[in-house]
Amino acid sequence: MTKSPPLAHRTLPALYDHDLTSSPHGAAHTCHSRHSTPASTHPSPMASEAAPRVVDECRGVLFVYSDGSVVRRAQPGFSTPVRDDGTVEWKDVTFDEAHGLGLRLYLPRERAAGGRRLPVFFYYHGGGFCIGSRTWPNVQNYCLRLASDLGALVVAPDYRLAPEHRLPAALDDGAAAVLWLAAQAKESGGGGDPWVTEAADLGRVFVSGDSAGGTIAHHLAVRFSSPAARAELAPVAVRGYVQLMPFFGGVERTRSEAECPDDAFLNRPLNDRYWRLSLPEGATADHPVSNPFGPGAPALDAVEFAPTMVVVGGRDILHDRAVDYAARLKAAGKPIEVRDFDGQQHGFFTIDPWSDASAELMRVIKRFVDADGRFD
Repeated sequence: MTKSPPLAHRTLPALYDHDLTSSPHGAAHTCHSRHSTPASTHPSPMASEAAPRVVDECRGVLFVYSDGSVVRRAQPGFSTPVRDDGTVEWKDVTFDEAHGLGLRLYLPRERAAGGRRLPVFFYYHGGGFCIGSRTWPNVQNYCLRLASDLGALVVAPDYRLAPEHRLPAALDDGAAAVLWLAAQAKESGGGGDPWVTEAADLGRVFVSGDSAGGTIAHHLAVRFSSPAARAELAPVAVRGYVQLMPFFGGVERTRSEAECPDDAFLNRPLNDRYWRLSLPEGATADHPVSNPFGPGAPALDAVEFAPTMVVVGGRDILHDRAVDYAARLKAAGKPIEVRDFDGQQHGFFTIDPWSDASAELMRVIKRFVDADGRFD
């Protein structure tokens, strides 16, 4: 039987056979959970062979069926024009052929006088580890502005998505993208990507991510913190990390989670659903990938964190958890600061990269980059 929508299809182990209540009518229809086919008063002779039904649906992009199959749309469920004025060049590059993963490079056409090399700024997209792409227009708009305003070579990698590829796959892919950058400088015979070899200052690399991408940034900061790991990255030197509304979780609700309204851009049902679909089978939100301070998480006391900026929004469900994360690390003596944007919702800077709040965030990030990771 043909399913709707008839798009890319993959098979997983069977998931959920029972029904739960979907998001309330009028909520930000980010995700409808586990819909069943309405019962008929006149069952057909084929009732025993009912068609698979959608049990999870996220933002009109990801559909998981009761038989375990997965359908994805290639584009987001919203229409956003790309504002490309031609001042920034961009191109796609494959960084992991085995997994078919690419990244998008953005390079300002007007480089600084004298051909000064540009800092490198990684941007990992969000989407709860389940949806999103470097090719989506909201991501492209934000990266175009990052490259232009920061005067940086922007690197926007993709990573494998759940539930087909559960965590920690995305974290491994995030690390592979940074190692790809280092490999360009090591290519013999000038075989590295010319945008990297001719324009990038590999001694001034910054790693950022939005939502789930911010979680990737945290785990990369831990992974590349030891002297041995930093030597593996050479000649790349990461000067700082920028976590944009990082997607952390936990079994115990924070106040901002408990009080999050149903019509929020990222609400509780969607927040929980992302973790259920992306974490290893059977794991709770206290898994070390989602909760850096959960009962099974490794201690972070000995980790040599590079300077880290954590950006939060006053109306974001993730606000309190990110603030607590930063406070704990700061109490442990780590170089970390919070920038709180009062009244802003989750992802405000990609929803409208040209808003006043987004412009202020861009100025904050630029000061951080221009100061090589030192805070104001």
